[in-house]
Amino acid sequence: MKYFDFIFPTPAENLAGDEALMDLCENGLEGEILRFWEPETPFVVLGYANQAAREVDLDACKKERIPVFRRCSGGGTVVQGSGCLNYSLILRMDAGPLRSITGTNKFIMERHIAALEPLLKAGAQIQGHTDLALRNLKFSGNAQRRLRNCLIFHGTFLLNFEISLIEKLLPMPSKQPCYRENRSHADFLTNLKLPAADVKSALRSIWNAQEALTNVPLEKINELVSTRYSRNEWNLKF
Repeated sequence: MKYFDFIFPTPAENLAGDEALMDLCENGLEGEILRFWEPETPFVVLGYANQAAREVDLDACKKERIPVFRRCSGGGTVVQGSGCLNYSLILRMDAGPLRSITGTNKFIMERHIAALEPLLKAGAQIQGHTDLALRNLKFSGNAQRRLRNCLIFHGTFLLNFEISLIEKLLPMPSKQPCYRENRSHADFLTNLKLPAADVKSALRSIWNAQEALTNVPLEKINELVSTRYSRNEWNLKF
């Protein structure tokens, strides 16, 4: 597996980057990839099917000048910014647990628990469908998208993020896992307070991602930014 540790200048480029890397693998131009990127400024990201007016306080975002985007995968709405570590796994669905959605969730999240175990004072658990939690507090949300040959499984680790910002920008989600028990964002989320370099090293090791990716699809990324991720027709389509 190759790794790609790079942040593009804008949120739109970073979101387009995930889709472009998936297309690269799907078309047989690259193998499996582990990507990392760490946002520098705050923004909101809707899951593909989320309704913007229901899941986001659009007036608050406008007041705070925080842009709203939509990603290509499912899952819920999140706030990104400094103190978040994003990862993306581009994997082939040749055989084994990756042939089903639930099998993929279990396989990847169990690996991530094993990778993080030496760094944490308490054991992490899988909660809901795609959450990782410590002491019933969520520190990682994840989502996936599947094509014919490849899938993308990506998510965020809260390391040192300003959780109060989520309270300002997102109402209670329309769907929530049972373990949330209607808790507010502030009472439901937690930061790992770990260095990003340590988490990245642990994930690279567990996935054996040793070779740096050099075949970066910049042309495809620019195309996706132009046609989707910079346009309200995409970001606010629902």
